[in-house]
Amino acid sequence: MEYKSVEQLRDVAEVRVAERRPMTRREKLERWAELLERDPARRLRSLGEIETKAPAERLLMRAPDSPLTIAFEDKTLREEGLASDRLGDAMTFFEMSEDDAHRLLCSCMNGWSMSAGKVARGVHRIARPASRFDTALWFAIGTIVAAPALAFMFG
Repeated sequence: MEYKSVEQLRDVAEVRVAERRPMTRREKLERWAELLERDPARRLRSLGEIETKAPAERLLMRAPDSPLTIAFEDKTLREEGLASDRLGDAMTFFEMSEDDAHRLLCSCMNGWSMSAGKVARGVHRIARPASRFDTALWFAIGTIVAAPALAFMFG
């Protein structure tokens, strides 16, 4: 194999830099979950009582060593556009609803610290909302199918 510089290749071919497609919402969330899963026992700080803050103040919330810090420390997510480890930037970047962000990051739901592994499981649920529906559907089907048998056994 012969090595040629980019300048030499331009003499014989059209050289273009391939554009990388942007990550999807799910890919961003899965990347964040993977980062958290690298050290699942790590204790991370929650955001203090998100629901009590005014909307403008809520967007600026951050905590050192929070799950959002883990995301912002990642070069790939920053290159994709994650602007900071503030709640508003993360909600916009990951396309999270206020309800999802509250359940995932608030101290009233998680205490003042939480394990990275627990947060990762929550991020996976946000990334794959259909799986929650699937689980509920299978539970409902199981209940309907089992009901006649239980009625027969205990009826």
